[in-house]
Amino acid sequence: MSYIEFLSEHGATLLLGTVMTLKVLVCSIILYVIISMIFGLMRLSKNSIIQATATIYIEFFRGTSLLVQLFWVYYVLPFFGISLEAFTAGVVALGLNFGAYGAEIVRGGVLAVPKGQWEAAFALNFSPSKRMKNIIIPQIFPIILPPAANLTVELLKATALVALVTVVDLTFEARQINSITWLSVQCFGTALLIYYFISRFLLVPFLRWLEVLAARKVGKGGA
Repeated sequence: MSYIEFLSEHGATLLLGTVMTLKVLVCSIILYVIISMIFGLMRLSKNSIIQATATIYIEFFRGTSLLVQLFWVYYVLPFFGISLEAFTAGVVALGLNFGAYGAEIVRGGVLAVPKGQWEAAFALNFSPSKRMKNIIIPQIFPIILPPAANLTVELLKATALVALVTVVDLTFEARQINSITWLSVQCFGTALLIYYFISRFLLVPFLRWLEVLAARKVGKGGA
């Protein structure tokens, strides 16, 4: 079978898997960004209980295997009365895991804001919440976006793991087609190219655009 024939026969199936991969990616990004902001700021809290809660979460999810976490969410939580669909379980596991890494990026970004900005916020007599919302947080995005962009690319690659809990994504479809045709080069070669295309031509340009946009907004604010 030629590669053109392979694509004509199985291309539609791989395309459906790609759409599912993109859905998992987008939902996981949204979840991990929310978690990153919340727990990153909690790590900076002066309340020892809040800070300890964030620290335990971050250390646990960074210190254990994402694959095991995925299996726990999908296979073990039902024993505790929490049953999630495969798609939801995959998104939750990815969001929790990458949110732990993202929280440290947020914390580092807040700490990297120049001291003069903190002093200005104190001089204006802003409350802690208003200080963060109006002065500090808008300035952390140019700082955190480059490492967050790298983390997001890693998240794209990690989405392949959801195939192991029966999410019908690109990797799942490639494995299914390979099990029928035994055309491993065509199946996984095509999947590899699709992942690369998503990363190189969709995700990376979008993240770079966000970096430029954030830098411009901060520049305008400073002017």
